[in-house]
Amino acid sequence: MPDSPHTVSDVMTHTVIAVGRDAPFKEIVELFDQWKVSALPVLEGEGRVIGVVSEADLLAKEEQRDTDGSVGEPVERAKADAVTAGELMSAPVVTVHADAPLAEAARIMARRRVKRLPVTDTVGILQGVVSRSDLLKVFLRPDEELAAEIRRTVVDQVPTASEVTVVVADGVVTLGGTLHNTILVPVLARAARAVEGVVDIRLDLNRR
Repeated sequence: MPDSPHTVSDVMTHTVIAVGRDAPFKEIVELFDQWKVSALPVLEGEGRVIGVVSEADLLAKEEQRDTDGSVGEPVERAKADAVTAGELMSAPVVTVHADAPLAEAARIMARRRVKRLPVTDTVGILQGVVSRSDLLKVFLRPDEELAAEIRRTVVDQVPTASEVTVVVADGVVTLGGTLHNTILVPVLARAARAVEGVVDIRLDLNRR
């Protein structure tokens, strides 16, 4: 049975729709509609990510439609006049590497308030895209799979924890049974919580 997905490459979408710097406004809207996405990486050269164009970038044109062009921030006015991906895109782009831990990707999304991140290699070449929904997929792992992994990678690695039981219900792990060394209680709890897909930990251990 495979262990937890630990890195961005384990959950990201590898096939990505992207556009070049010169892609016209209407083509971008058509791609949003065709592929049911709300943002596209903008590429240059051999596939280096130079920006991201989103629905919000395009909406500036509609927001400014009934004004004389003097309303709003300079960036908003520039986007309202933009007709290509290079003019519309947000840059510099926030990216993540494929080997980054899932927690790192989640922190970046929360800090930068973005819903998805282009995944790049060390020189900025596009490898895929990871979204909030991709990160949440780990919580779809079956309870039986989580329990088996915790037994194998956590409990079985501690000789004095041979009488510890693992029960998982709706992603919540209960460590029960008997633990002879009470010092190990927080160690086991932290290790079990680190398994991707675990929602919470409950302790029901007899200590002696």
